[in-house]
Amino acid sequence: MQQPILTNDPRLFSEEKENQYFDRKSARKDEKEIAKHISAFANASGGKLVIGIEDDGEITGFRRDGARDIEEFEQAALTTCTPGPVVHPVRVPVTNSRGEEDQILVLNIELSPDHVVSRTSDKEVFLRQKDKSVKLDREQVQALEYDKNQRSYENEVQDRSSIKDVDAEVLARYKADIGASGLSDEHVLRSRGFLVEGHLTNAGALLFSEYPGKFMPQARVRVLRVNGTKLATGSRMNIVKDRTFDGPLPKQIEGAKELISSLLREFQFLGKGGRFKVIPEYPEFAWFEGLVNAVTHRSYAFSGDYIRIVMYDDRMEVLSPGRLPNIVTLENMRYTRFSRNPVIARALVEMGWVRELNEGVQRIYDEMASFFLNEPTYSEPNNASVLLTLENSATSRVLRQHDKLETSVGKDVLEGLNEYEIAAMQIAMSRSRVTTKTLGKALGKGPTLCARTLKRLANDRGLLDWHGSSTHDPSQYYSLSKAVFGDK
Repeated sequence: MQQPILTNDPRLFSEEKENQYFDRKSARKDEKEIAKHISAFANASGGKLVIGIEDDGEITGFRRDGARDIEEFEQAALTTCTPGPVVHPVRVPVTNSRGEEDQILVLNIELSPDHVVSRTSDKEVFLRQKDKSVKLDREQVQALEYDKNQRSYENEVQDRSSIKDVDAEVLARYKADIGASGLSDEHVLRSRGFLVEGHLTNAGALLFSEYPGKFMPQARVRVLRVNGTKLATGSRMNIVKDRTFDGPLPKQIEGAKELISSLLREFQFLGKGGRFKVIPEYPEFAWFEGLVNAVTHRSYAFSGDYIRIVMYDDRMEVLSPGRLPNIVTLENMRYTRFSRNPVIARALVEMGWVRELNEGVQRIYDEMASFFLNEPTYSEPNNASVLLTLENSATSRVLRQHDKLETSVGKDVLEGLNEYEIAAMQIAMSRSRVTTKTLGKALGKGPTLCARTLKRLANDRGLLDWHGSSTHDPSQYYSLSKAVFGDK
């Protein structure tokens, strides 16, 4: 993952690959080209634009024929962009590729948190995406304006809606949650800004209308269970469950949660105290927070896609349409708080679906770690959506080891082993060896019990082979019995 460059090192500027936070341009570029990149960085997450270095890394500075005055570039943010973004220019002395004393100009461009920056000459809008400054179309510009709160998609009115579209059950539940059961539906909706002159706002329609898709076809959640690790099509179609939830947002969350819970598998896991526990594929908080975050923070202004949760054999993917909002990036999302849809978020907080504090993403990481699973991963496919991936590799590995053990020794033998013995066998299977120390660490038990367990598996049950020069050999260990398992 690319990180911003923190120093003004000409050698680094020359060698570094252009990325989300860095670009370099010749001092011969015209003002339209420079405005394009300044606005793109300002509309994204900020970055450094270095003037005086060619695309191939050659340091040509400002003494090259055709180079424009350095003062023009220093003023470019104010003269070529509107509204002018905050840019801090720094002149850096260099020796150019001809061996002459020269300089380059570093434009440190801050992100524009509350305005979309356009190019003054033609009003075009650009956004930094990886190593490119990409021109946005009208719908993309509108979505960016929503992200920067220049416009509020939530508060725009749905002219075709009315209070007759409201789901009475969900609204009654909301009224009870905020202590307003004694007030009329219309009064509550109007006082909370969900009803304006007899029409629902977008937030009101999403939260309380019986069928939000009537106004926003993209407002739905689709849950799929796939047999395998890849989605196949045609005659090889491997989707075993496919349901779409398109009611008011609280019901979408409820329905999707219930279905996902029913589709999760369970595995045996060796817990503290040496006792096996039955656990699901993923910690509930992790996948449920991913679902709730998608429903709460997706870009509903983005009409081309809907929320998808796909459950594969080895992972779960939660796809939320729309890029990360405003100041949030893949790098800072674990500790940065920003809501694209604050009105929706507040209502879901009041109904108990969302936590007020920004603890969710960090806790997803913590919960996955507590299940000995790989860290969750976030990405932005095609710079148009946010994808959360949760892997279940650790629990799958436990299941495979248990199945392999049962196949090798037989179900009857396996059922005759106690929890400590099963743990020792699984360690020997996964690591090719087991010692008193490693077993003790896994079980949280003392060396006497662990040594007795290993000796019993070797001497009485014949499932392990002992290796060592004597009982006092510090390097002694046990491995799977060749008589039972062969050379596995």
